[in-house]
Order: sequence, then structure tokens, then C-alpha cells
Amino acid sequence: MIRHIVLFKIKDEYKSEIPQLVQNFYGMKGRIEGLIDLEAGADILGSERSYDLGLVTLFENREAFDAYQTHPVHLPVKKRMHEVRLGSVACDFEV
Repeated sequence: MIRHIVLFKIKDEYKSEIPQLVQNFYGMKGRIEGLIDLEAGADILGSERSYDLGLVTLFENREAFDAYQTHPVHLPVKKRMHEVRLGSVACDFEV
């Protein structure tokens, strides 16, 4: 299985959209084959080193993760995140 973790910094002018961005992530749950689990949420601490939004997903295997990258359910979510993010970091590992 593959664990995919992404942390996002959101541009100031879009921070009010964070609850909707979280819902956009949850809208993918159960709609992409091989996506076993998905959790997303807004940062609650607001510390200097905090990111604004986090996404944690679990995929059956590398093939499912690769297919997710171009899946039609994922693409509009990915596009919106590219528009609103200031930056992001990711980590992907086998579990």
C-alpha cells in the first residue's frame, strides 16, 4: 500500500475557502478505484511552521496511486489546489 501525504500553504486571498477545499477532497472518497482511505483537514494550531491544510490518502498499490494522478475525479480538485496554493510539500511511502 502507498501512503500519500500533502501539506498545503494557501494564498491569503483564498484562506476563507479552506472548508470548501476540505470538502473537495472528501468528495473524492469512494469514487476512485484503489483509493482505500482519505482524510483531510485544516490546521488548528496556526504556528509559524504550520501548513494551512493537510491531505492523507492510502492507496492499494503503486498502480492505484499512479492512476489517481490523472483520474477524472481528481483532476478538478488538483487544478483548484494549484490555483489557491502558495506552496506544498508531499511525502509518499509504502506501508
